[in-house]
Amino acid sequence: MLKLFRYYKPKDWLLFVAVALLIFASVWIELLMPDYMANITKLVQTEDSQMSDILWNGGMMLACAAGSLILAVVVSYILSKLAATFSLVVRKALFDKVEELDLDQANKFSTSSLITRTTNDITQLQMVIGMGTMMLLRAPITVTVAITKIVGKSWQWSTTTAIAVVILLSFIATSITIVLPRFKKMQKFTDRLNGVTRENLTGIRVVHAFNAESYQEQKFTQANSDLTETQLFTQRVMSLLSPMMYLIMEGVSLAIYFIGAFLVDGATTDKLDIFSDMIVFSTYAMQIIISFLVLSGIFIILPRAQVSAKRINEVLDTEITIKNGTIKEPETGLVGTIEFKNVSFKYPDSQDYMLKNISFKAKQGETVAIVGSTGSGKTTLVNLIERFYDATDGEVIVDGVNVKDYKQSALRNRIGYVPQKAVMFDASVLENVSYGDNGREKADEKTVKKALEVAQGKDFVEKMAKKYKSHIAQGGTNVSGGQRQRLAIARAIARDPEIYIFDDSFSALDFKTDAKLRQALKEYTKDSTSLIVAQRIGTIMHADQILVLDDGKCVGKGTHKELMKNCPVYKQIALSQLTKQELEA
Repeated sequence: MLKLFRYYKPKDWLLFVAVALLIFASVWIELLMPDYMANITKLVQTEDSQMSDILWNGGMMLACAAGSLILAVVVSYILSKLAATFSLVVRKALFDKVEELDLDQANKFSTSSLITRTTNDITQLQMVIGMGTMMLLRAPITVTVAITKIVGKSWQWSTTTAIAVVILLSFIATSITIVLPRFKKMQKFTDRLNGVTRENLTGIRVVHAFNAESYQEQKFTQANSDLTETQLFTQRVMSLLSPMMYLIMEGVSLAIYFIGAFLVDGATTDKLDIFSDMIVFSTYAMQIIISFLVLSGIFIILPRAQVSAKRINEVLDTEITIKNGTIKEPETGLVGTIEFKNVSFKYPDSQDYMLKNISFKAKQGETVAIVGSTGSGKTTLVNLIERFYDATDGEVIVDGVNVKDYKQSALRNRIGYVPQKAVMFDASVLENVSYGDNGREKADEKTVKKALEVAQGKDFVEKMAKKYKSHIAQGGTNVSGGQRQRLAIARAIARDPEIYIFDDSFSALDFKTDAKLRQALKEYTKDSTSLIVAQRIGTIMHADQILVLDDGKCVGKGTHKELMKNCPVYKQIALSQLTKQELEA
């Protein structure tokens, strides 16, 4: 947990020092009150005492109370600010770290877990700083000052107080030992609950379509019950602290007065002083016991906060495997060229290669298509160009430079990427299409309109209520699959990149729209290089070069006509979709 405090600046640490001094002053002022109470007790029992003296001591008590209150408010304000600052900075650092993770590292943490770590876990730490710092500093200071006030008063009273403290601490230690393992489980159960909720909301259409509401309710009920039962157990155990505290406090108070009665009765002189000391000692003894109980509060929230801190550090300490290069602009003079040199790739922790010895070259203005059966490695291949993963063996070269040597932002600014699943953000059509940058200002409305026109999306967008300012829901749930794909394609076009990557991006389009889109793309992207991953032979049969993948190997490379003659795998795929006459036509 202490590692996370590295995000504090020197001025924040100065505020912590100020908080410690203010808490010390607050406690010191507050513990002066029993002394004034003792003076009032003596004055009431003393003949010829002046009312003005009693009022002065009473006024000092009020002044101490007011001073302690003001200091407590100031301390609470400062700690709240420090806790909020910590939450702000760590949450940003966590989000930035997640943005830097490559796909394999991000997959180690589930989406629901990352959400919990960014919200609930950081809230636990914020609570420790806001409340825990007060407890952690105030309790020891109170105990230390109170002990200095009562030391030497009476060994009988001191022994009674010490026994009470030992009993209280033993009970607290036992309670924490019981509930600590449960605190660790609570965060995992929270992850699971978030995961089930997110799964249900994301797949709500499938849930309704298959009448799986009861099944989902059972899953949610189970996850909810596990979390609730764990929370109830910990709360029940920790709730015993309050009655135990009151029992010990009342017992100590009763014991002090009981012992005091014998001490007063057995004294021959100074009975008033003993009685006054008894009042003061009783007050300080209560302060000591309450302080230990308050200190126990930090032991209640600290274990859970430690679990949260560990979970946050797991993300922050994850080593970035894909390192940033230094090259922004290559000096080769090449534009839009892609070359694979004996590239092989296997996913981390996997024994088998997903791609094996792939070699090809695409020049500026060419269209290269990649076809193959499901699981043959088509998407994996284009992911290596974007550098979502690094090749295990061989080289991936863009514009004459190994992609590992590029600054990642410079590499990706060269590419217009359309993924398999068209991702839409909670924003307008204009904001979705002009999303991101290409080393320049965002695309303006004119550029967006042109991109949508090429992507065959202009017609349906202009029929929407607010046209280009119409709202698109998160995930694009308020538009059809084909419309999502056309918006995603327009997003890539609006970047005006030198390389286009279409990863099975035409699957939701009807044949007529597909043909019109390919024709418009061919004209608009004639100076750019296009890589198309597709299942439809009709989409890629006019490509300049077609790669045929089978079980991670390139089993065919050439034009459509060449592959129909000399690549059985390609011919089989083609004939499964189109007739011989259609292929020849």
